[in-house]
Amino acid sequence: MKVTVIGSGNMGSAFVSQLHRAGHQVSVTGRDAGKAQAVAERFPGVQALPAAGAAAGADVVVLATGYAEAVSALQSVGGLVGKVVIDITNPLTADYMGLTLGHTTSAAEEIAKAVPEAIVIKAFNTVFAQVLAEGADFGAGQTVSVFIAGDHPEGKAQVKALAESLGFATVDAGGLKNARYLEPLAGLNIYLGYGAGLGASIAPTWLHKQA
Repeated sequence: MKVTVIGSGNMGSAFVSQLHRAGHQVSVTGRDAGKAQAVAERFPGVQALPAAGAAAGADVVVLATGYAEAVSALQSVGGLVGKVVIDITNPLTADYMGLTLGHTTSAAEEIAKAVPEAIVIKAFNTVFAQVLAEGADFGAGQTVSVFIAGDHPEGKAQVKALAESLGFATVDAGGLKNARYLEPLAGLNIYLGYGAGLGASIAPTWLHKQA
């Protein structure tokens, strides 16, 4: 797939690394052009693009920014009509120990309202950057899960294919409104990792007992 990653921080860099390793055609952009260029230079064939027009030609756009910057970042790349956007954001408080919205809406739903021309799919928001960078295989038969929520079946199928190309297990989490559950799940994961001291090499999963 042709994938544009918006954001060159820890999550953006990890996405670029894993997407490149999996053989996707990857571009990266961000508000700090120099940082995006530095990320791109680490991986042969990866392009750093200016924000304007960065979504053009991409099959999928990965929104790897904070929630506060999400809408402006998407609006800056243009060309989002019918484009699948993977929203990985969580609406975190300043201390990362709570959410700024929930119950009646979610970050994903608010982003979808702001950019209605895009196909917003919630995914990867429960995966720490360290886990993404190191890969989905936790050993001993354990594979990290990516929960996928969205209202567009074809868009969800595309995100599922992309996640599985990176080695992740996938769980269909229903419609986009179920991001209201996934974002608190990410909040719990962040608490366990940092508040409870378990570290960033953890991830929630979903077990299905076989008959």
